[in-house]
Amino acid sequence: MTAYLLVKWLHILSSTLLFGTGLGIAFFMWMAHRRGDPRHIAATARTVVIADSCFTAPAVVVQLASGLWLAHFLGIPLTHAWVGAALLLFVLVGCCWLPVLWLQVRARDLARAAADGNEPLPDAYHRAMRWWFWLGWPAFIAVVAIFWLMVAKPG
Repeated sequence: MTAYLLVKWLHILSSTLLFGTGLGIAFFMWMAHRRGDPRHIAATARTVVIADSCFTAPAVVVQLASGLWLAHFLGIPLTHAWVGAALLLFVLVGCCWLPVLWLQVRARDLARAAADGNEPLPDAYHRAMRWWFWLGWPAFIAVVAIFWLMVAKPG
């Protein structure tokens, strides 16, 4: 297998991992939130934080490194319309994802404290989850747009 095909495969694999893990994390976190049980939320959020650390974060690094390598190898300037747009969207996703990571940790800690004290979820938890929910949408839409740019390569 050539270096190009290996890096292209890693790029596709890491994008799949990013999208699938992100969607799975969002689904399970949202379903736990809807259930409203602090113990369940704390356990789910604990797993979500671990999954982001083990899968999402490394995939982000591989995605960026492999994309930059592929563009360089193919002689496509980063200022080319679809590449530049994909990079800007990648930055947007990161600007949404980094606060979401913190919000997941915050939600986990607040849910754990509520469960340990046998208390209802505090307002701070609900605020964190509102931010988590609304930051997830632009990130999700941007990832879908990046997939489209990678396939269509417009302009």
